[in-house]
Amino acid sequence: MGNEDRNGRKISLERAEELKGYYQELSGIEKGTDSSSVSRYEEQKRKLLSLLGGEEKDWKDWKWQVKHRIDDVDDLAKILKLTHEEKEEIRRCGEENRFAITPYYLALINPEDKKDPIRRLCIPDSLEMMAEGEADPMAEEFTSPAGVVTRRYPDRLIINVTNACAMFCRHCQRRRKIGGSDQDATKEQLEESFEYIRNNPEIREVLVTGGDALMLEDEQLEFIFSSLRSIPTVEVIRIGSRVLVTLPMRINDRFLEMIEKYHPIYLNTHFNHPREVTPEAIEACAALSKAGVPMGNQMVLLRGVNDDKHVVHLLNREILKARVRPYYMFHAKNVSGTTHLGVSIDEGLAIMEYLRGRASGMLIPTYAVNAPGGLGKIPMLPQYIVEKTSEKIVLRTWEGKLVEYPM
Repeated sequence: MGNEDRNGRKISLERAEELKGYYQELSGIEKGTDSSSVSRYEEQKRKLLSLLGGEEKDWKDWKWQVKHRIDDVDDLAKILKLTHEEKEEIRRCGEENRFAITPYYLALINPEDKKDPIRRLCIPDSLEMMAEGEADPMAEEFTSPAGVVTRRYPDRLIINVTNACAMFCRHCQRRRKIGGSDQDATKEQLEESFEYIRNNPEIREVLVTGGDALMLEDEQLEFIFSSLRSIPTVEVIRIGSRVLVTLPMRINDRFLEMIEKYHPIYLNTHFNHPREVTPEAIEACAALSKAGVPMGNQMVLLRGVNDDKHVVHLLNREILKARVRPYYMFHAKNVSGTTHLGVSIDEGLAIMEYLRGRASGMLIPTYAVNAPGGLGKIPMLPQYIVEKTSEKIVLRTWEGKLVEYPM
């Protein structure tokens, strides 16, 4: 090896040591596949099956899971340790905005931890009773030109096919739609929506969501997908669903056989914490991937859940291993009853800045704020441009080093 090569190797080794200093071990954050998480889940699962009179085969049946959702505080208290005050608090909040949790998702909660992030995502909190926020900050009422359509962009729109969800997230942007019962869009509403798309050929992409689109029966979904595929100008169908997280057994063989007939179909899901990436969720993601469905994740930045750069880093590593690409990190909307979960934009930008360089580009989502009034998503980026002239631009690297680049 010549002197030049030896010098290059020496510099390379020194740089490698420098980069090692940026590595942050994430082993202190519990994942859904850790032995402690799995064993706790199995114990809670046994309790729930005993309480609900079910067997193992029932647990794997998505319809059984939905039928036996926990929506009564007294039943909840048989699984979690709740004081009398906590029970009354949950009861009052549930009367204002109902709660319902699948046995599967309830089994993910650590019953010993009052600040458990999974608990925070699904159990009502007295802070929800605050009057802050708006019922409809996205102004969806004023962006619905027909049927159950929401339109904010030139070439794509949303069809809201149901208000039903497997579980009602406490940060839900459409909690005003939850009401007291599950209601699907009528055939007339759907037909009016399809007719609108036919009459507006610039619409190339349709997002089927709700609620949760996958709460519909396969026959209902097939009617929607086949109707959309009959419109020549519709190129891509997307599904918005959190069942991969809250009801992974919904992704069964019958559904997969049906969906393969209507490609290209994409699915955006909603993992918020590494504990949600369980063996069951991973299996459901793998099945969808094998059926040719690309998946993206739309995490919402939430106080006490994932407002930590290491949690977000680990979450994105876990979902990427499960074949789900981090897509968006959404700033929480100013929805009534959810503002206690909000995180500042500066905190969100700090997470994004941490990820850049320390994590693969495939692990870095777009941090976005939804503009009030239904005006669309605005990407939020850390500032990397330090100076700009007609001749050069001075840039800041992910390590804080300044470099010049010609214009």
